[in-house]
Amino acid sequence: MSRRPPPELEGYAERARERCFICAIAAGEDKRHHVVYEDEGAIAFLNRFPTLAGYTIVAPREHREQVTGDFSTDEYVTLQRVVYGVAEGVRAVLEPERIYILSLGSQAANAHVHWHVAPLPPGVPFGEQQLEALSWERGILDMSDAEMGVLADRLRPEIAARLGPGP
Repeated sequence: MSRRPPPELEGYAERARERCFICAIAAGEDKRHHVVYEDEGAIAFLNRFPTLAGYTIVAPREHREQVTGDFSTDEYVTLQRVVYGVAEGVRAVLEPERIYILSLGSQAANAHVHWHVAPLPPGVPFGEQQLEALSWERGILDMSDAEMGVLADRLRPEIAARLGPGP
């Protein structure tokens, strides 16, 4: 799949500081992202700027900023159940060599805590795996909104099969 340049980093970070994009998605105010799962406590959507096909973000609906400190143990485990179900749905559809799961973001931008579920396709050379596979350095995948929609449509039933249909 071809690649295109990522968004300009400073502009991206500035927009992320102006309005929490995850809160906007969870509130239904930002329709640019393809939601693949949601329930009363969490939302999962395709990354708009993916470096890997099927790269999905999982976040709590409520704005929280600390990956562990803003959750009780039970809340954290419940959210990790969603991360697991999304990862297994992505794995079933795309059959990756590996699923990467990590939490990124910072107080400077993207402060709303979230987990990246990133499927590494088979055959990627070692030097392009791990954090390199997530980097914008080589650009982002050139996927149209329609292509993202088709992928989201394939993911939703697989994720729902693992987590239930949501509300």
